[in-house]
Amino acid sequence: MTLPQLAGRPYLTDGGLETTLVFHDGFDLEHFAAFPLLETDAGQTALRRYYESYLGLARRLGTGFVLDTPTWRANPDWGALLGYDAERLADANRRAVRWIADLAGEWRDVDTVLNGVIGPRGDGYVVDTSMSPDEAAEYHGLQARAFASAGAAMLTAVTMTYTDEATGVARAAAAVGLPTVISFTVETNGELPSGESLQAAVETVDRATEESVSYYMVNCAHPEHFADVLSDGEWLGRVRGIRPNASRMSHEELDAAEELDAGDPDDLATQCRALTGHLPALAVLGGCCGTDDRHVGAIAEALLSA
Repeated sequence: MTLPQLAGRPYLTDGGLETTLVFHDGFDLEHFAAFPLLETDAGQTALRRYYESYLGLARRLGTGFVLDTPTWRANPDWGALLGYDAERLADANRRAVRWIADLAGEWRDVDTVLNGVIGPRGDGYVVDTSMSPDEAAEYHGLQARAFASAGAAMLTAVTMTYTDEATGVARAAAAVGLPTVISFTVETNGELPSGESLQAAVETVDRATEESVSYYMVNCAHPEHFADVLSDGEWLGRVRGIRPNASRMSHEELDAAEELDAGDPDDLATQCRALTGHLPALAVLGGCCGTDDRHVGAIAEALLSA
């Protein structure tokens, strides 16, 4: 299946969902999980307000939109900490897909792609839980099966910290027939938290999956953290999306921060525009920690005018 965002037309996606909910909307997200908000009217209202700010941006700029489920923490380990058994967790993931499908139906003039989001089993900033590819495929299969059964068009693994887990997610998605996107995060030196280079990570997963991954992204890092590692090579054509942090702080510093560092949207956009010379196939633009629709709007306008 060819994803529409790979057909040449630019697509946007959203920004820092959890940081927006915590720092702007005042939610206390237990274990940084947003998916339980779908169980309350107040939570759904906040999520709708959040997503519609980006859908409105896509409408204004005439782009498509990759519409994510708020399920970054909806895997078995984090679900258990939140009181969800396997059956209830699968239902929560299916509900998330149906919810974004209903939202997309209200924005029919914006071309949307329903995207089931998987996060890492562990922390997201460090490799504190390690699995083999086969173990990761089994572990993440719950979400992959739920997304497929509820009608998601694709699956994205966000904030991947090492290649074995990313490979396992890709295999879990392939088993249920969903196109897969892998988004790696990097430290301030441009390397994954595992110490693997970004190039090695892309090439390793491609070899292990026979290039079944539709494309790769980089998220949860400021452009200055990875611009220098975007050297020449065919692998750069496989990186089709970016979701940068607003802040230049390291993961460790962000984890300890008690206030939001929203950075400068215009400066972030300038930094992202500078990446286009290294990423010729860039197609999907969004944000991560600390970003909101101002940042994504600035990035989109800067790159669309490049």
